[in-house]
Amino acid sequence: MSPSRLTIILCTLCIILISSFSRMSHAGGRLIFAVHPYLPATEIIERFSPLVKYLSKELGEPIDIHISRDYQTHIVEIGKDNVDIAYMGPASYVKMVDTYGRKPLLARQAINGKTTFRGVIIVRKDSPLQSLKDLVGKRFAFGDPESTMSHLVPRFMLWKEGVTIDNLGGYAFLENHHNVALGVLVGDFDAGAVKEEVFDEYEKRGLRELVRTPELSEHVFVASNRLSPEKVKKLRDALYFLRDKEEGQDSMKSIKNTITGMVPVKDEDYDNLRDILHALKKIGAYK
Repeated sequence: MSPSRLTIILCTLCIILISSFSRMSHAGGRLIFAVHPYLPATEIIERFSPLVKYLSKELGEPIDIHISRDYQTHIVEIGKDNVDIAYMGPASYVKMVDTYGRKPLLARQAINGKTTFRGVIIVRKDSPLQSLKDLVGKRFAFGDPESTMSHLVPRFMLWKEGVTIDNLGGYAFLENHHNVALGVLVGDFDAGAVKEEVFDEYEKRGLRELVRTPELSEHVFVASNRLSPEKVKKLRDALYFLRDKEEGQDSMKSIKNTITGMVPVKDEDYDNLRDILHALKKIGAYK
């Protein structure tokens, strides 16, 4: 068995075990903190464990990490209040609200003081492609179908330039941003879409920016409707004051070393993304 196949099997088993444990622990009164699978499972656990430990300490009760099977499952789990706290990508949050209604908002992350972020449509450095129009007839790599920056926003941008799924030379959904970067890097795809941090990581290995997406509101922390207002306030305060405590600063850097704080958020912060998603719905590119 090849090392890459073994890694995939181990990561899959890890997700299954974490999911099963989380369901059991929820029945025992432990809170569940859910994260969408935007990175490999082992990396998500490593990144978010310090924050979960910190929130558990601030709340005075145990919290378990749960990695959703995919983005759609993540939306359903928080939408149906099957988990207590969720870290959500912008598109997933908008879809969740559209489908299930609003949930208590806790905070959104700020990166280097900014509460917005962008994605990058990437090609190899030696690629002759110079514009989105050049992608007609080319192979394109997306991440998860529900991903903001590795599918939905890039899909909208392609459509605006006359490039549709039908006139691409082929496309595939590769589950996460790292897989997209690697797929383009090794030449399996002519172009792909990833978030900025993944592009920054792989640029030096041979990737080039073709175009960047518009700026959109950052990732958000959401609470279940079943949590009491007092508990929601405790969680919100704990996130707001992360930057004031050494333990809190360490937990933010663990998720992403450029996170500089957690700030107030309102549903309207995602209205520009709503406009993009509604446009995709009209052309049948999004449900």
